[in-house]
Amino acid sequence: MEEPIGVEDLVGVRQRTGTAEPDDGRVPGGVPASGRGHVPGVERESAGAAQATHIPLQRGGQLLDAAVRYAEERHWDVCPGTWLEAGDGTERCSCGDTDCASPGAHPAGADWAERATASGSAARRMWSEHPTASILLPTGRSFDALDVPESAGFLALARMERMELPLGPVTRTPDRRMFFFVLPGAASKTDGLVRELGWRAATIDLVGHGEGRCVTAPPTRVGGRGAVQWARRPTSAQRWLPDVEEVIGPLAYACAREAADARSRLAQATTDPSALPVGDDGPERASRGRRRSRAHVS
Repeated sequence: MEEPIGVEDLVGVRQRTGTAEPDDGRVPGGVPASGRGHVPGVERESAGAAQATHIPLQRGGQLLDAAVRYAEERHWDVCPGTWLEAGDGTERCSCGDTDCASPGAHPAGADWAERATASGSAARRMWSEHPTASILLPTGRSFDALDVPESAGFLALARMERMELPLGPVTRTPDRRMFFFVLPGAASKTDGLVRELGWRAATIDLVGHGEGRCVTAPPTRVGGRGAVQWARRPTSAQRWLPDVEEVIGPLAYACAREAADARSRLAQATTDPSALPVGDDGPERASRGRRRSRAHVS
């Protein structure tokens, strides 16, 4: 049976080939990470994340099949969002906004939450009407999601896998964000739990998504930026999601470390602009990532 794809798989593949295989949203069989219990102290570790990512074409059949699998095999509610439309040699969001922050990857209307369904036949019917519609997964129902910067997410994921902590599915977006799936109710606890660890969730850029929000699922493509992918795939054997208390320690530590490094780079660049790497737009890039992340929320 196929093992769930973890951070080591992603990094290894990209280091060897300089690319990533297209993610078609399939839900393979596999063996989930095991072990439950208190989260020990987190040591300072690092995990590499390759930059090159293959951008797959947005194929309607691929999206339909993935949406049906999520509903039938995972029993997740799914809802079609906006889609990309070709015009004047470019692709634009079906919402009509030329400055859309998340083109082809956000709710298509105010009633999106009511339209969400865990029925495979209903999902097939909706995506048959709009084959290239993005796949939205409402949070606060089968799961909540913890939203962190990609660099912090890879650091935490590598650490938690080595510690054999319980882990659920994890997605990564082309806007350099990662979403960790946890049991429902996590969003309302996140700020308090992070505060107990000595940080403020907003300061370290750790966001909980619960009721009334959604995440975008693979293989949805976000404009010309790339496709949402699985950093850790859901598997048929992986039915139990972790409690937020079991993963918040490593995630908060990794986010705090990333935030501190960003502040250090900014301070150094202020006194010596040549110290800032070419293409490193620091806080502005993080701000864009947060804006695009919020664009996925109704």
